[in-house]
Parts: sequence; C-alpha cells; structure tokens
Amino acid sequence: MITTLKAEEASQLQLVEREDIDDEEDLFESIDKLISAGINAGDVKKLQDAGIYTCNGLMMHTKKNLTGIKGLSEAKVDKICEAAEKIVNFGYITGSDALLRRKSVIRITTGSQSLDELLGGGIETSAITEAFGEFRSGKTQLAHTLCVSTQLPTNMRGGNGKVAYIDTEGTFRPDRIIPIAERFGMDPAAVLDNIVYARAYTYEHQYNLLLGLAAKMSGEQFRLLIVDSVIALFRVDFTGRGELAERQQKLAQMLSRLTKIAEEFNVAVYMTNQVIADPGGGVFISDPKKPAGGHVLAHAATIRLMFRKGKGEQRVCKVFDAPNLPEAEHVFQITPGGIADAKD
Repeated sequence: MITTLKAEEASQLQLVEREDIDDEEDLFESIDKLISAGINAGDVKKLQDAGIYTCNGLMMHTKKNLTGIKGLSEAKVDKICEAAEKIVNFGYITGSDALLRRKSVIRITTGSQSLDELLGGGIETSAITEAFGEFRSGKTQLAHTLCVSTQLPTNMRGGNGKVAYIDTEGTFRPDRIIPIAERFGMDPAAVLDNIVYARAYTYEHQYNLLLGLAAKMSGEQFRLLIVDSVIALFRVDFTGRGELAERQQKLAQMLSRLTKIAEEFNVAVYMTNQVIADPGGGVFISDPKKPAGGHVLAHAATIRLMFRKGKGEQRVCKVFDAPNLPEAEHVFQITPGGIADAKD
C-alpha cells in the first residue's frame, strides 16, 4: 500500500531539481559546452533550432543529417563532431562500467504490485515499453496511471519527474487523472500541471512533436514519454501495399527517435500499439491477433507486453518479449483510482 502524502505537502509537491539527482548531470552534456570547445555560438544555435540540445544527442545523428541543417557545411560538421567526441565518450566501455550506468535506470510503479513484479520493478527508463492488445484491454488506462505514478518521489517507486503525452487517437482524459492523483495522495492540479500534452493528427506532426521535446527535456526533468498509439496515424496516412515500404521506413525513423530520447534523457518511453488479424495464427486460437507494425516495431521495442481482457474489470498482462524478463503473465484490475492489483 502506497503511503498517502499529507494534503498540505501534496499541494506544494515540487519535483527535485535536475542537479539534485545523484549523477544525473553525467547522463548528458549540454550542447552549449561546444562553445568552450571552440565552436561558433551561431552554429550551436543552428543545432538547437534543429532539435539538438545535448552533445549525446548530437552524436546520435549521422553527418549526412547534420549537413542537411541550413548553414552547416561538411567542414563545420566535422569540426563539431570532433569537439563533441572529446566531451562525450561514445566508444567502448567495460561491462563493469555498463553495469554502473544501469544503476541510473529508474523503475516506475504501474500502480499494481503484481504487475510491477512481472516487470522487474516497474516501467524502466532508458527503454521503450510497448503494450499491444485489443481495444478495452487496459493500455490507455495504464498510460493514465503512469502519468501520476511517474511524479511520485523515487522512494515511493515513482520517477520524480514530469510526463510528456503524445495522443494520436484522442483518448487522453485529464479528468481521469484527478481520481488517480487522489488515490496516490497527490494534488490533482499540481499533477496536471506537470503533464505536457499534444494531440497529433498526422505521422509528420507526430514526428515533429518528438523533435520539439528535446528542448523541454534538456531544461526540465522528465521521466516519462507516452505515445498513444504509435501506429494509428501511419495506418491512416499510408494505404495499400504500394506504400508499405515507405510507411515502414518512416515508422523506423520515428522509433529511432524514440530510442534516442529514452537513452539521451534517461526517460521511460511507454507506447501503445494496435493489433491486426493473424490468419496464420494457428487452428488452436479462436481469434488470432498480432501486433501491428511488423518487424520494424518489434525490433525497436525493448519490452513488449501483450494485454487482453479478463473477467469484469480484470485484465491480463503477458511479457511477450524482453531482454531480461522471463515469459510470464499477471492479472491486474482497472479501478477508479487507476491500475491496481486484482481482487479475488
């Protein structure tokens, strides 16, 4: 049972500043450091205008992409990359160092203890967690619960950070946040103020919203990015087999951007996905379904969760694919206060 915060403390709930997080400053280096390395301030401004706010983020771009930025020649790009390489180590590290870096990963509670146990502690940062399933299987309900639980202090299994929510299906309901915040003993108004929300209408709009997030995340402490759902606009904007190859290429670029955001800012990315009929699913399954997006989406997601309906308000979550979790499933329940443990 999560301890309820006192009302007067909850109303003044302040997110811990970025500097106060242990080793947080080591996670990324500001792009402004290039100026002290001899790079022209005007060129740094051009990088920021293109959505690049950290040296880590800069190193995640190809030189071809960087020369596409207006005003940056090949010679300038070479000089910028050379300076960034001296600031950020993007080469080999030992396994021990990799283990040390993993200690910065935060696991955010889902609101259900059994679901947290299934996920090894909760939704983890620096990774993409994909939830797929039919409508009414609980994907968006988990998204709303995470909007609140992410803002809890880390000692209460939260992320102590803000939330960015990109909505492609028009299913975000701010009034749903209020009872969930009250369940966790938090001030609903403060919780809503710490959620930045955008409604996307085309796949291009969706991608541009991701580019704009870098500016916010470099200046404020975010711990969660929700995309609900990642595939919906691609299924609308691209039709027929003739456009399938282009759709998958654009989807891959979008997912690559999500991966970079997750690792660059130590943010948990939670994206929902739709399902499609699977005619080759087998004769033993009455209504076989598989996640949309194909292999491109399957390889991009770090952890894949399959949701399905249970009895009444109960739902079942199964670990479909994960690098460090066994294949298992747990039952949870949708309550007025969000996701919770199932009641017998």
